[in-house]
Amino acid sequence: MEQKDTEMHEKGVSSSTSGVVVQVREKKGPLRAAIPYMPFPVAVICLFLNTFVPGLGTFVSAFTVLCGARTDLPDRHVCCVFWLNIAAAFIQILTAVVMVGWIMSIFWGMDMVILASYREQAAAQQL
Repeated sequence: MEQKDTEMHEKGVSSSTSGVVVQVREKKGPLRAAIPYMPFPVAVICLFLNTFVPGLGTFVSAFTVLCGARTDLPDRHVCCVFWLNIAAAFIQILTAVVMVGWIMSIFWGMDMVILASYREQAAAQQL
């Protein structure tokens, strides 16, 4: 065991007992990063809309950006992020005919709910 740890330290690799913390960050594309952090009830409504009318919830979420919802694109102008969300909604609507847009729309709504829960958890931790 000691020989294995020694070899790992020589190669620059830490063993699991050394306490090294690895941080993983998800790389998001521009459309995915444009999903706004909305209040939880609004995100659930958008998920519901996306489930039954593909793209409608994404279209509604685009307007929350104009109302001040934060996104993962802080360097982009609000209008640019708004149009990215509108583009995502139209992609979902146009490809719903072959079921791809409908599935994409449901996953988009689930991402909205996940981001809203992150937002609420962060707000609860600040209190």
